Amino acid sequence: MTQTVDLNADMGESFGVWTLGNDSALLDIVTSANIACGFHAGDPDVMAQTMKLAVEMGVGIGAHPGFPDLRGFGRYRMHLPLPQLANAVRYQLGAAQAMAKVAGGHVRHLKLHGALANMCSENYEMAEACYRAALEVDSEIIIMVLAGTQQQKVVEALGCAYAAEIFADRAYNDDATLVDRALPGAVIHDADLAAARMVEMVQAGAIIAESGKRIPTRIDTICMHGDTPEAAEIARGVKAALEAAGITAKAFPHE
Repeated sequence: MTQTVDLNADMGESFGVWTLGNDSALLDIVTSANIACGFHAGDPDVMAQTMKLAVEMGVGIGAHPGFPDLRGFGRYRMHLPLPQLANAVRYQLGAAQAMAKVAGGHVRHLKLHGALANMCSENYEMAEACYRAALEVDSEIIIMVLAGTQQQKVVEALGCAYAAEIFADRAYNDDATLVDRALPGAVIHDADLAAARMVEMVQAGAIIAESGKRIPTRIDTICMHGDTPEAAEIARGVKAALEAAGITAKAFPHE
């Protein structure tokens, strides 16, 4: 049986006259797009343009909600009351659904962004509040989770459809959370290194932490961050290395 894995990238993160990332190049490589919803990045025009391009390229559309933090690009940790956080997720998902519909597509999945995602990978109750809110808006939506973390425990308990994600361009702690971006080596910029790591992890069915520890996990999708300068190069390298290893890039859900 052929092994398959989805390739996803965060995008739609430009704002007004400021351009961030090369979305068109990434959409030519990846099979899923996580599109910013205006809270941490993006705006209505950017959302509309990115959704339209994703539909034209046949790439799966995902809502990418984050904290209300344009200044910090959603990477400042914020402590919002859970009901307020749930409303923020509902609001952003609703905006994504509207833009996708007008573009001729639909929102298939949801993935949390930045500090919100990192906090939810550590905090079960916070992740549960976000995912319940999304499922209230669309009970069929696929939740993309950081594999091996509290996020995955929540979706398994909820019994909803989910895709377990690993990162091509980020280093891991021993508990399957991501190494803090402030630390050396947290972000991987070498495309060859990223590609080799992804082949090794997918074949092993495990996250390989910086320490060398292996954390067995289901792996459905691999992320490349769209805001890193090497994003397209890393995406191309990862896809080529996977294909050379007999692993097919294909949009989830996988059989």
